[in-house]
Amino acid sequence: MSGYYTPEEAQDVFLKANEAYAREDYAAAQQGYEKLLSHGHGGPDVLYNLGTAHLARGDLGRAVLALEQAKKEGGRAPDLEANLAVARARQVDKVVGATADEEFLPRVTAATNGVAVAWTFLAAWVAAFALVLLWRALRPGRRTVVGILAALSFVVAIPSGVLLAAHVWVDETVHEAVVLAPTLVARELPQPGARSIFEVHAGLKVRLLEETGRFVRIRLPNGLEGWAEREGVAEI
Repeated sequence: MSGYYTPEEAQDVFLKANEAYAREDYAAAQQGYEKLLSHGHGGPDVLYNLGTAHLARGDLGRAVLALEQAKKEGGRAPDLEANLAVARARQVDKVVGATADEEFLPRVTAATNGVAVAWTFLAAWVAAFALVLLWRALRPGRRTVVGILAALSFVVAIPSGVLLAAHVWVDETVHEAVVLAPTLVARELPQPGARSIFEVHAGLKVRLLEETGRFVRIRLPNGLEGWAEREGVAEI
């Protein structure tokens, strides 16, 4: 199949793209990373490298998009946050006045690793029930330590379960995107001729609220909302 890379072929493409980046041929590096993504060999490392290539080429929108996608997929590259900070510093928009009632759950889930939370909940829940079964099988005089361990397991399982539910809720209901267009006009209504409310520029992260036709309603970090062309943004 022409669209398939073996692991060896994918590794070769990845290394060649890295070599192109090292010799400052950022266009070739970008093409290599995009080839991997289009052939199903993505992941946080490829997305991170693609973001750095876009950043080197001055494409803030796609740089932030790829870096945010790498972060969402659990990327742990040492320079990930640093490169995101560089990209944000270069953005035209400096949105101030973040809403005081900014959603608590998205902030909590952004600060925690969903995979780690899921495994913690599963391990604690299984351990708690196993210890309960063991407690019931023991004679009364030997139950104390097992009972304490079971209680501690439930203490870990309950908050981790709540946090896991928060991650699921955020993944299902909260949709963030990055502005790709050099200038994106936000309008009062989802119509081409509607009154312009504000403009945003490439690299700004926004919230997607709803979609109708070729327009999406976006919300800025400071709570300002408007309708913008769908093709001007890309969901993370």
